[in-house]
Amino acid sequence: MSDDALVFRALADSTRRQLLDLLRQQDGRSLGALAAGFPMSRYGIMKHLRILSEAGLVSRRREGRVTRHFLNPVPIRRAHDRWISRYAAPWVGGLTELKTMLEEEQMNDRLEHVYEIYIRTTAERLWEALTSGDMTRRYFHRTRIESDWQVGSPVVFHRPDGSVAVEGVMRACDPPRALEYTWNVRYDEERAGEEPSLVRWEIERLEGECRLTVMHSFRGESTTFREVKAGWNEILSSLKSLLETGRPLSVAGGQ
Repeated sequence: MSDDALVFRALADSTRRQLLDLLRQQDGRSLGALAAGFPMSRYGIMKHLRILSEAGLVSRRREGRVTRHFLNPVPIRRAHDRWISRYAAPWVGGLTELKTMLEEEQMNDRLEHVYEIYIRTTAERLWEALTSGDMTRRYFHRTRIESDWQVGSPVVFHRPDGSVAVEGVMRACDPPRALEYTWNVRYDEERAGEEPSLVRWEIERLEGECRLTVMHSFRGESTTFREVKAGWNEILSSLKSLLETGRPLSVAGGQ
């Protein structure tokens, strides 16, 4: 079954749409917290969550004895870009409304955005895309990443004119599995004064593809926390397109 077919199948059920609603309102909920709002067994909710996970709409993180669930709107954005922008027929109006709803600003107690996407590529090629300036300029809003990839070293994203868009400090570098660095916006005075946030990339090898998880964590509410979500959706969709087709998406500054 194709990626788009999995997304449409997952969204076709009202219970699964309600689960996405709950995660939109508060990310990181446990199975028990999600099941409490439905007149069905925990096992039934688990089956729905599995379908949402298979479609990439929900990502899961194990924390001790609790598994937390996070809304991942990237597949909806990809389906929208592929189908709705090309075939603006009346029957897709409901999906457009759902996409808008899922991409609204969301706040949660954890102050963390989590994204998950599956890409048909190798872990080594995906790692190169995350660490090569020639690659990031094609999908990361035209910015070039620069670092010597040593823990404690600077990480800088340069704009085409040479100015600094984002800078941080390397926290972890384990090729081709995990990459983590702090995140300080420098292109805007208000955001430049905010406390640094943390970006972590995790690559998991699967048969014929990789699962890429991105976690952007914040210690407190900020302008960056409220506004960063749409940007990550665009970046990850463009990265997937670049690695699978050789062409990034123009929405993320692809060229």
